[in-house]
Amino acid sequence: MANLNWGEKDPLPAVTVSISERRPWRHRWKVLGLITLLVVPTALRCTTHLGPFLSGRGFRRLNNANICPQADALYPDRHARLWESLGKEFDQDAFTLRAVEWLGGAVRVPTESYDNMGPIGVDKRWETFGPFHGYLLRSFPLTHETLALTKVNAYGLLYEWKGSDDRLKPLLLAAHQDVVPVDPTTVDQWKYPPYSGHYDGEFIWGRGSTDDKSGLIGILSSVETLLEKNFKPTRTIVLAFGFDEETTGMQGGRRLSQVLLKKYGEDSFALLVDEGSGFDEIGGSVIAIPGTAEKGYADTMVTVSTAGGHSSVPPPHTSIGILSRLLVEFEANPIKPQLERGTPVYNTVKCVGQHAKEFPAHLRALIKSSTHSDEALRKLEAELIKDQAYKSLIGTTQAIDLIQGGVKSNALPEEAWAVVNHRIATQSSVSAVQQRDTDILKHLAKEFNLSFTAFGSDITPKGAPTAGKLTLTDAWESGLEPAPVTPTDEDSAPWQLLSGTIKATYNSHRGLEGADNIFVSPGIMSGNTDTMSYWKLTQHIVRYNHQSAVESNAMHTVNEHIRADNFVEMIRFFTTLILNVDETTAF
Repeated sequence: MANLNWGEKDPLPAVTVSISERRPWRHRWKVLGLITLLVVPTALRCTTHLGPFLSGRGFRRLNNANICPQADALYPDRHARLWESLGKEFDQDAFTLRAVEWLGGAVRVPTESYDNMGPIGVDKRWETFGPFHGYLLRSFPLTHETLALTKVNAYGLLYEWKGSDDRLKPLLLAAHQDVVPVDPTTVDQWKYPPYSGHYDGEFIWGRGSTDDKSGLIGILSSVETLLEKNFKPTRTIVLAFGFDEETTGMQGGRRLSQVLLKKYGEDSFALLVDEGSGFDEIGGSVIAIPGTAEKGYADTMVTVSTAGGHSSVPPPHTSIGILSRLLVEFEANPIKPQLERGTPVYNTVKCVGQHAKEFPAHLRALIKSSTHSDEALRKLEAELIKDQAYKSLIGTTQAIDLIQGGVKSNALPEEAWAVVNHRIATQSSVSAVQQRDTDILKHLAKEFNLSFTAFGSDITPKGAPTAGKLTLTDAWESGLEPAPVTPTDEDSAPWQLLSGTIKATYNSHRGLEGADNIFVSPGIMSGNTDTMSYWKLTQHIVRYNHQSAVESNAMHTVNEHIRADNFVEMIRFFTTLILNVDETTAF
């Protein structure tokens, strides 16, 4: 996943689904779905560990209040025979080996993207995607014979599988081709070479095996397998694969979205599924936490300019000294997190509170009361923010990540600057954060006799004498509003279908029946995916990879790998989703 850095206890759950690190503008999405006692830190996949909240008092179920209603498992009906046939095929060792080779072969074609990539056609590092396209062509012949393929901006891949009914909004499945680079100094730390795609009989090893070639190859494997069974869709299916999601997404996802908007128009897709979180055991229950929103992003550059000179005759405060005082002001006044009803974080807490089997009784009661009592909501907020991970998830964060000033020890610095990074809560905005940053420094600008310009507006009173200048700007023009929140109520047919598909996939892969083997909860991502470019295409955007949190490891680091059975389950999920969406009449 990607990092939106464009220039770059009582049981409370958090599903962390991270994505990757970019320049200073977005951070790979961490889908931290607040849920029981879990704080999962990985991208796309999740890794659980029971948090401090699970310890302590007795447990009980909230049976008297359905604060997180669940869909039933949804199995294909009209396509039942096809789905059952494919299910039997997915259960065979021969199919596992086929899936392993599909993904392992993709890993063996390096597709690294870098923050400092030059223009396409000039920087030869982009050319790595050519061989990858050749691999896809050879590996998925029916897909390339049947689906219309458009290459966007040279390396973006847009596949269109035409349905028989143009009245139905298409399904959009997204993934990205690029991977984060392998640090050459760590190659000897890998159990198997990073681009070997090695299969040890249990795991597939290599860069991209989880993020995000498993998603991309999982989608294409589903399509290829359906084509082998002569499936012909009623509803059009579109596949969009970017190639710079790990950096900025401007060359891949952004350009793909422009083509899709021009051809299909706004709000033209029924559902969009892109990389995201998976499922994990939380408080004795298995809970899936699809990302239904993403935090916003803003980098505030704080620049102090003062007169230079020889350091033997210094002023009371140099630009570095003044900047230091300003930064202390930031850290002494963090933005207060506020838990609000209707936000993805609150919805996750409700779902965990209702469906986690082992959950502290006092928190269950507090969650239930918080649905109608403001006092209980504030008490719940107080409990949650005791944990730093939850605190960061609930509100807008700030982190001073960059600082620079001075060129020589005996020369007064004429300029010093720092960058404060913000991940913006869904209920806030870039402008609100910028206003807050402005307000918090006004009195210090006056104290140090600085003229003050904030985001293009002159804050200094007319005629006021100044001894220097304070400037706030949007560093790298990286501001990104929080993503629109995907509807997840009982009337949201796409969400209900997705939830039912998750349950059907989980059950069928394990030979289970019933709707209570896995629960589905909305979640939020603190970082960003290529979906940031797709907001206009649909109101129903979900960031989800059907994968167990404990089965995917080392994303973006040494020894990235995925369990083969987990990958087969992903293929089963995409197949079930395609068939369910194809036959629904609800949207």
